[in-house]
Amino acid sequence: ARFEKPLCGNAGFSRSHSAANGYSSRKSMTKTQLREDIKALIISALELEDIAASDIDSDAPIFGAGLGLDSIDALELGMALRKKFGVAFEANSADNKKHFASVAALADYIFEQKGEQQ
Repeated sequence: ARFEKPLCGNAGFSRSHSAANGYSSRKSMTKTQLREDIKALIISALELEDIAASDIDSDAPIFGAGLGLDSIDALELGMALRKKFGVAFEANSADNKKHFASVAALADYIFEQKGEQQ
């Protein structure tokens, strides 16, 4: 089931939670912590209400049967991930479907990208 977005209000992260917040150099970040951060970002960036990070299964699909997100949500989420974690996704890349398969897959991709930058 699709979670509805609120009609008003700003549920987004403040500027202090941008890519400059230390993710680019944080070596102690664990995949578990990263998964929780991604869940919180999904809820905030997409303004999902009536859902908590604990309601999101890290291994469940993000799109379709999972959270019910669509292609517009994918674009918004991709931009939020780039802003917060400093990672980019190639336009029209076949790998994007794999990267956005689940929270766990996103965490693996971000972890891999951050490892290559350190």
